[in-house]
Amino acid sequence: MSHVHTEIDGHVAVLRIDDVKTLNALHTALIKELILRFEEVEQNEDVRVIILTGTDRAFVAGADIQAMSKMDHVAAKEFGTLGAAVFRRIEASPKPVIAAVNGFALGGGCELVLACDIRLASDKAKFGQPEVGLGITPGFSGTQRLARAIGFCKAKELIFTGKIIGAEEAERIGLINTVVPHETLMQEAILLARLIAKKAPIAVHLSKRAINEGWDLSIEEGIELEVDLFAQCFETEDQKRGMEAFLKKEKVVFKGR
Repeated sequence: MSHVHTEIDGHVAVLRIDDVKTLNALHTALIKELILRFEEVEQNEDVRVIILTGTDRAFVAGADIQAMSKMDHVAAKEFGTLGAAVFRRIEASPKPVIAAVNGFALGGGCELVLACDIRLASDKAKFGQPEVGLGITPGFSGTQRLARAIGFCKAKELIFTGKIIGAEEAERIGLINTVVPHETLMQEAILLARLIAKKAPIAVHLSKRAINEGWDLSIEEGIELEVDLFAQCFETEDQKRGMEAFLKKEKVVFKGR
């Protein structure tokens, strides 16, 4: 049975994780299906923005503890490697990825949120990395991305205590961008996605590259990267189309070329 459903409307694709019985807990089959569906929409040339979301109560409530309880060292390393690779693949996508967090985003769910470019949350959403309460560390890159998102000290506090926080605190510390009413979460996510989709797709992609790849560079190296990517834009039809429309005070429709 499929637990990742795809909806495409114009330039926006929505991937909905839907395994109500487990609150969308991540297991090997679901992770593999998630990346399969993700790559399908990513390869769709009409899709410019991807939204990841869950069901009414949960984005992803964590990993499948029942399955993990039976793992040995080798199996755990394989599972962690799979999850980390899939989340890294999502993070590195040339297309912007928006997390629309409906409810619980714990453990692997919080780590999946952190792999997304922009993060919207329902006012009912909950976040946390509670793994130490199970005798394990975060395994899908949570120690790395959480520290980069909210700072070392705050990341250590959340991971060491396993504390679960609400959406308002998550916004305050920089884990998410915006909190919206639960009932309007998807409406807000789609409006944001459509706003991004109206911009030049190549320019958005190169901007994402500049931010992601520049993160670990020196400021000099980051600036050099940005200048190179800026110059690449001038080889595109969209750059010519966009500037011509601006000068003529006309509406522009970008083609992604």
